[in-house]
Amino acid sequence: MHPVHFDEALERILAEEPRFHRNAYVFIREALDYTVKNLRKPRTGPKRHVSGHELLEGIRRYALEQFGPITKTVLNRWGLHTTRDMGEMVFLLVQHGNLGKSDEDRIEDFECAYDFDEAFRRPFEPRSRRRHPEAALPHS
Repeated sequence: MHPVHFDEALERILAEEPRFHRNAYVFIREALDYTVKNLRKPRTGPKRHVSGHELLEGIRRYALEQFGPITKTVLNRWGLHTTRDMGEMVFLLVQHGNLGKSDEDRIEDFECAYDFDEAFRRPFEPRSRRRHPEAALPHS
């Protein structure tokens, strides 16, 4: 199967599965490019494959860089609430010929990789609250 242009694949996906916002797919594609760019690549030979866990970490970092403290809000508005959602989007792009995958890639690689609150809200909490969560609770 030959690669399909991203916009063409996206139109097909949105017609069949409108659960995720168009911007979420664009973001996932950009996050993949960001991840590939930031991984150590071999100097020669074929391109290095990106695992599900590597992609999820790249998505997390890219999201925090792009959206800062409102990352979780943006992702939720686009229909992304779990790392599994991200995996489903990746596999839809694979299914529609826009991304490739290895025989070892599985949707389960995207299952419960990190909690959205921990990944996207926690980095912006005051340090005192991160070290001692009970210190941030109001006294009764």
